Amino acid sequence: MRLYGKEWTRRELEARVGNMGQIGGIRRLRHQEGKEAGVEVIQLRTGAGLVFEVTPEKGLDVSLAELFGAPVSWQSPNGNVHPMHYEPKGADWLRTASGGLLMTCGLVHAGSPSVDDTGSYGLHGRAHHTPARLVSAAEQWAGDELELRVSGTVEETSIAGDKLRLSREISAKMGENRIVIRDTVENFGFKSAPHLMLYHFNFGFPLLGEQTTVTFPPATLSPRDPDYSTDRHEHWETPDGEAVERVYYHRLLRDKLEDSGMAEVHIRNPSFPIGGLSRPLSVKLRWSAHTLPLLVQWRMPGAGDHVLGLEPSNCVVGGREAVEQDLGSLPCLKPGESVHYMLELIMEY
Repeated sequence: MRLYGKEWTRRELEARVGNMGQIGGIRRLRHQEGKEAGVEVIQLRTGAGLVFEVTPEKGLDVSLAELFGAPVSWQSPNGNVHPMHYEPKGADWLRTASGGLLMTCGLVHAGSPSVDDTGSYGLHGRAHHTPARLVSAAEQWAGDELELRVSGTVEETSIAGDKLRLSREISAKMGENRIVIRDTVENFGFKSAPHLMLYHFNFGFPLLGEQTTVTFPPATLSPRDPDYSTDRHEHWETPDGEAVERVYYHRLLRDKLEDSGMAEVHIRNPSFPIGGLSRPLSVKLRWSAHTLPLLVQWRMPGAGDHVLGLEPSNCVVGGREAVEQDLGSLPCLKPGESVHYMLELIMEY
């Protein structure tokens, strides 16, 4: 394991501490008051500067993420609201969405509120407000490497309706500033089920500053709203109380992807605060492009609402009718069919 600028064996580290938790590891905590009361937080510390929090009651999503005490994620004004306060109609999702590093949008619906002959679907679906089951947190040695791992399942079901199960594993290694997410979504029902999936990654201050730039993978670029310009979509700016959100679609060019089938986007800040100094930081988001062929960019440089969303997805976000117009039909999973997603976040300085 590499820590503090050198390589260590397991026994060398164990000889120097009473408990590995002195350096890093997993802690399970719980909010005690307000609308957050009862929400568990599983905190992972890698000892290399990265600390992030997984919230089982919020779809096993990732809330606050920090590097050396400075936030990388954007937190919404709502906090980690308990899902008992969730209102699924229309855009009321916005009242209880936590922000954080990752909000999962799905499993049956993602994007704008929609109504069709199968029912009514609120903004971004139910996954982010569905408590996980079979949640486990483990610290496991493999030789001289210590892996931190959280796993569980999130189900979206209905009597005589759709039955989808998300099995998620989030892992990190001691000594690394890297998060890996491995997901499998399975249709365990007996009829085809729509499956719209979007990974709503949210980045904020101080990662976002006037000098921050974003480098996107090879893709065709188009705004969600035709009258919006694509100018400065690769840059950031000072908070503006008059700013409005802009959404862009980056449709990946598959013939220009890595041989691994992964796509990646880079956020670069030349003066991120690390240890009392300002140093260049690169945050790299990578994902499996064959199952998430679209990157949705949510650009909101407002005052208070000051956030960049980078959202690997299998669908546009204009609602079910827009998805059908774009793809010809809704993405579906057949009975017993499953799809795999892999995403990773790497921080380098």
